[in-house]
Amino acid sequence: MRALTWQGKEDVRVEDVPDPEITEPTDAVIKVTSTAICGSDLHLYSPLGAFIDPGYVLGHEPMGIVQEVGSEVTRVKPGDRVVIPFNVSCGSCWMCARGLQSQCETTQVREQNTGASLLGFGKLYGAVPGGQAEYLRVPQAHYGAIPVPDDGEPDERYLYLSDVVPTAWQAVEYAGVPDGGSVVVLGLGPIGQMSARIARHRGAARVIGVDLVPERLAMARRHGIDTLDLRDVDDLPAAVRDLTGGRGPDGVIDAVGMEAHGSLGSSVAEAIQKGANLLPDALARPVIKNLGVDRLGALHLAISTVRRGGTISLSGIYGGVVDPVPMLELFDKQVNLRMGQANVRHWTDDLMPLVSDPADPLGVLDLRTHRLSLEDGPEAYETFQKKQDGAIKIVLDPTIPATGALPRLATDAEGIAPTADRP
Repeated sequence: MRALTWQGKEDVRVEDVPDPEITEPTDAVIKVTSTAICGSDLHLYSPLGAFIDPGYVLGHEPMGIVQEVGSEVTRVKPGDRVVIPFNVSCGSCWMCARGLQSQCETTQVREQNTGASLLGFGKLYGAVPGGQAEYLRVPQAHYGAIPVPDDGEPDERYLYLSDVVPTAWQAVEYAGVPDGGSVVVLGLGPIGQMSARIARHRGAARVIGVDLVPERLAMARRHGIDTLDLRDVDDLPAAVRDLTGGRGPDGVIDAVGMEAHGSLGSSVAEAIQKGANLLPDALARPVIKNLGVDRLGALHLAISTVRRGGTISLSGIYGGVVDPVPMLELFDKQVNLRMGQANVRHWTDDLMPLVSDPADPLGVLDLRTHRLSLEDGPEAYETFQKKQDGAIKIVLDPTIPATGALPRLATDAEGIAPTADRP
């Protein structure tokens, strides 16, 4: 089969790799019809390459059609249309029973001292091959493969149940915004866009999105989100206080994280990341695990912006182990802090009616800006990393031929990007 593989720092290629097979009775194999590129993929694309071997298949946001199932998989059958969460979780262990599927004890990667295995996240999370491919082996499919309606709706209606929508829902849940309260969302990539929309849907009276990319700001505004452009704001906390009664927001969602490609990071952290990337993997891995420092611009902004007694919700990935954090400010302001990988299956049953609703209350059909062939994957990664061509969410389609270019999808008269018909 064809698959998008990691070959080195900022070097991904589509190659022929062996077809996946059923190896456990809880496995399934699906034919992938859509597979998205996530901001988290950019961390593997660049700073965390020491934890990936050349030839590894990337991607953790897939959906498709079931081809084959193991003997213990009864919830889905060949021919079913399914979306696949990025957590590999069993559904029956102590952690899964408590809604902490990202900490699943059955798939926990103990040799790395990390949580549950994740699709396409390299050795840190189990080295499970990812979904940016024509076919995908789905471990723990008896629980993880989620059937979706075969209703003629485009994949994008259901695709984001793999990551974006549950991650954003958890981010808002963790932010603890009261009815009629206020929340700031830092970073208006896919997770930030959806977090802002979900916060409004769940009753926040004031939702403020912060970014500096014009297309991202425009997308947020057309969904009723107030925006602040970092290019025009010298003092973000002060600007936010002016919009929130002088006090600051009840919650701040950091949808940026370690900023693999951001502009808010420190030069020291960037130097450490770049230095580690120059080392052989055997030397780089302990440097990253023991001396890793994140670029913390977004987190520091969140701490300065949130009101006293408010809550910060971290949905962007952080990977440092010796990060300098302003504990005095956190303590003095009595800030609540919640974070972690999304527990995808904990939320999907509640979210299915929302994404299935023809009224599209979360705007899932207005997130994808590009739908491209899998063969266009290398160019798509570069475009997404550099925020070119208005790219906010890129979906790869293994069933269509290479385009040879990356044309941005035209928008209709209302500025809403139309979705392609489902293959």
